[in-house]
Amino acid sequence: MEIVKCDMHVHSYFSGRCTTPVAGAFCRESYSDPEEVYETLARRHMDLFTLTDHDSIEGCEKLRRHPNFFLSEELTCRMPSGTQVHVGVYDFHERQHAELQERRNDLVALLMYLTERKVFFSINHVFSNLTGRRERQDFAWIRSFFPAMETRNGYLLEESNEHAARLARCWGKIALGGSDAHGVLPAGTTFTEVPGARDKLEFFAGLKRGLGHVKGEGGCCGKLIRDILLLTLEMMREKAWTVALAPLALLIPPAAYWHCRSERAFARRWAKEILGSPEAAERPRWAAMPQPAAEEWV
Repeated sequence: MEIVKCDMHVHSYFSGRCTTPVAGAFCRESYSDPEEVYETLARRHMDLFTLTDHDSIEGCEKLRRHPNFFLSEELTCRMPSGTQVHVGVYDFHERQHAELQERRNDLVALLMYLTERKVFFSINHVFSNLTGRRERQDFAWIRSFFPAMETRNGYLLEESNEHAARLARCWGKIALGGSDAHGVLPAGTTFTEVPGARDKLEFFAGLKRGLGHVKGEGGCCGKLIRDILLLTLEMMREKAWTVALAPLALLIPPAAYWHCRSERAFARRWAKEILGSPEAAERPRWAAMPQPAAEEWV
């Protein structure tokens, strides 16, 4: 049987400044060259390729000549509650990037735009505090209006990924997986696959019909420490003066450990509140609609 694989969450140099306080003044989210990311994904046997840089498609320009590459980005969006979330938007036209950026702080307008133009999108790292706090009403919006959910993220703890997978099953969401690689090394180690698909169109058609599977690594504290250290080395190569900050690298392991503890507490709190609620077992109305048979698209 043919199968199509794609890492649905991967970053490059064009993801902008690091969002961590203080570090953002001199460090980037990623130092990966798009071409190097593409080559790494190819070596890991991906069949389709994309970049999901933060609010940017600049890195995609280097890769658009490849016939198996499609345009994507990770939007930083503001929920009606005032919280921030990351929304993966996939396979759109270049001219739509400006429209997405104009709407990313108005969730209703963004959802209307994506739905009207039939652009595929997902909510990323649901049970993570990477974008800050959550409110209960955020989950109501996710439940009612987001067709897909990232259920395996290469940096999130297994517990967080398991909660997301369970919630996706309860709410009938399309499950996606991606490495969330900010360096080249983990790119393609977590991915989404669709058995029976032969190209991009059939890959997305299969996802929408619930035929996709998420595969690959989850995260752990050791992996996080490794990749932060690698990003630090890349930062020092780009800005020689930051070598003076090298002694601060000793703080990376305890900071990563604290972050993982914080992530675990965040995930447990919201999993208990959302997955333990009566509405968790109720699928949104659109998700209960019958799906076309697989043979209609293969």
